[in-house]
Amino acid sequence: MTLKTMAILLAAVLVAGCNNSAAAPSGPSGSMVLATTTSTQDSGLLDVLLPAFDESSDCSVKTVAVGSGQAMKMGEKGDADVLLVHSPAAEEKFMAAGHGSSREPVMHNDFVVVGPPADPVGLSGAGTAAAALKRIADRQAPFASRADDSGTNAKELALWKAAGVRPAGRWYVATGQGMGATLTIANQKQAYTLADRGTFLATKGLQLKVLFEDSADLRNDYHVIVVDHEGVNTACATAFAGWVRDQRAQELIAKYGIEKYGEALFFADAKR
Repeated sequence: MTLKTMAILLAAVLVAGCNNSAAAPSGPSGSMVLATTTSTQDSGLLDVLLPAFDESSDCSVKTVAVGSGQAMKMGEKGDADVLLVHSPAAEEKFMAAGHGSSREPVMHNDFVVVGPPADPVGLSGAGTAAAALKRIADRQAPFASRADDSGTNAKELALWKAAGVRPAGRWYVATGQGMGATLTIANQKQAYTLADRGTFLATKGLQLKVLFEDSADLRNDYHVIVVDHEGVNTACATAFAGWVRDQRAQELIAKYGIEKYGEALFFADAKR
């Protein structure tokens, strides 16, 4: 083989290698829909997480912030690729029905019962959140409910059930709106409501106070679910589910709120 022939063959090999390299996929890409709760949006957490994910990925994220129940309905229809939700019982049913390929813990915070600073019902002496809500019902003090099939609404209904109460009447105000809007309505009516702590702290201009907190029945767990449905962007959904549980995202979650509010709004739960 002459030197000229060898040079031609070597050049061909190099060109083929470059072409293969250019054609090789660099990783998950394309657009995906993240259906998540209003609490992750209203608290401002998404404004920190999503830009960081964008920097590390070729996936373009469109966010739809709704109640957890609505987010899961979107997943059932294939209208969302990945979910970040906080309604454990409903999530388990979603997975059992085969609508999700994976469900993993991401973080938690807690619910609080807030209301007028004077606390006319006297919630401080209640032993549990259910007992606190029963006091509100017994006095028929104004209570604003999200009534929107959200994770917060599911928790509220579970607490009423535990209290042996079926809330109804003029004192029980169904807003049908997200957490931030419901807090605003509760503030206007000087009503009690159940809120996640993060959104309560992040909502400005409220003349409400945390009146009951720190009981075991107020824990609020969030999970990320990769939707199992024809046509979804499984690659990007899986990439996001892995990223939000990885060290970088978990550190962002653990630090979020400390500088502005003096306390973390969420606690990272993914195993490291």
